[in-house]
Amino acid sequence: MIDSAETYCRPSLFRHLGVMLYDFLLLLSILLLAVAVAVAFNGGSAIGRGNPFFFIYLLAVCFLFYGWFWTHGGQTLGMRSWKVHLITSDNTTLNWQRAFIRFAISFISWLPAGLGIWWQYLAKNNRSLPDSLSGTRLHYSKNSKPKPLSRLS
Repeated sequence: MIDSAETYCRPSLFRHLGVMLYDFLLLLSILLLAVAVAVAFNGGSAIGRGNPFFFIYLLAVCFLFYGWFWTHGGQTLGMRSWKVHLITSDNTTLNWQRAFIRFAISFISWLPAGLGIWWQYLAKNNRSLPDSLSGTRLHYSKNSKPKPLSRLS
């Protein structure tokens, strides 16, 4: 993906926020579908308040959304539209273990007002907490060509 360290380019704040907004809207629609499936399996009645299994189910749906896209091409749909790639520090393909670490750390990083994400604009190495701990980083390439979503495309 990247030939040398000189070609690495971190996405701007505007581009990063655009990717997050785009992916949030896609994830929201998937979560609405997942809730509809859970309610259907619950006999059409509402899920009980504070149900830990329902919360874990929704987290699993979120992880599968991001994990599948990250391990199959390194881009979510929002990242594709904004020309941002998720790459590993050693230029290998992203596996499910690294995807899980990145997802879990990203989830935790948003809890204290997004401090783990905003850290990339304060740190010397320009990497967020999920980037540092998962061995990945976001890369923006204005010359990138979109990859097909499947082998059939």
